[in-house]
Amino acid sequence: MASLIRSASLAGYVDIARSSGLDAYRMMRAAGLSPSCLHDPEIRISVAAVRRLLESSANEGNIPDLGLRMAESRRLSNLGPVSLLLREEPTARKAVDLLLRHMRLLNQSLLTRLEEADGLVIIRHELDMGEAVSVRQAMELAVGVMYRTLKELLGPEWAPRRVCFTHAPPRSLVNHLRVFGRFVEFGCDFNGIVCSASDLEARNPSADPAMARYAQQYLHSLLAEPDATTTDRVRRLAHLLLPTHRCTVEAIAEQLGVDRRTIHRHLARDGTTFTEVLRGVRSEHAVRYLEDASRPMSEIADALGFSALSALSRWFKGEFGCSMKAWRRKHASPAQRALSRA
Repeated sequence: MASLIRSASLAGYVDIARSSGLDAYRMMRAAGLSPSCLHDPEIRISVAAVRRLLESSANEGNIPDLGLRMAESRRLSNLGPVSLLLREEPTARKAVDLLLRHMRLLNQSLLTRLEEADGLVIIRHELDMGEAVSVRQAMELAVGVMYRTLKELLGPEWAPRRVCFTHAPPRSLVNHLRVFGRFVEFGCDFNGIVCSASDLEARNPSADPAMARYAQQYLHSLLAEPDATTTDRVRRLAHLLLPTHRCTVEAIAEQLGVDRRTIHRHLARDGTTFTEVLRGVRSEHAVRYLEDASRPMSEIADALGFSALSALSRWFKGEFGCSMKAWRRKHASPAQRALSRA
């Protein structure tokens, strides 16, 4: 079976190709890729086709560092739903371990393993293409993305010990030195990154175990339903982010690796809006919270993203046609009614 990769892997390709005088969409079609795959970062596309696209574009457009240039602008959010989990891991080491465990969600051909010895960690990359072909651009993209991920996890001041490539250096090292600094090497016996083991043990002060559980639930839902639509994914992320006060279209777009206009366009195509999705999710959460008679109203307001109880009360009455107290009385179980009368 052919290996697949998220279409998010092509982020940045069109702009770089056009800046070099290439017809990006023609190149995509020639490689066996439909330009429509760029509209949704979660579409699975052929790894072999992506490799062909990168190599042919690098040759025809004289862009020997195409893969590196694509990697240079990557953010953690470009990894899609997996990035939700990475942000909440207590250390960079745990985040990298988690990323390697879920690598097949991102790229089914990328084989990555972590080795440790003498206080150093080696993150090795190999590409299983099933045939003897050039993977220079795909490899520089893969190693570059890992480098950018580590930079985001460890901070802009972090630097590796070595960034290694098995292939020969390009004629000009200007871009490689700008991205990796003096640590980049070519003609090595492996592709990957070498860093101090102690670097990866740095604590993540913003790690939130509760958010990590939410993210894990979301990731499992993706594994169970790989063909979910953008609207499905927006709704699931809204369920995750609502209790964190981060449930905005911008935050969800970032997690999906697109901009807010793309989110709005996909939702409109499905006959809905972000406001409607958020309204439905908030209503579901409100009902669940109110079913717990012991939960204070002020706590519910906070969990639903309202700054004040009065704002929640107005919203709830408009949504359900009654007050929250009246709703609780109407839907209370016999045991709850008996307890309230005691």
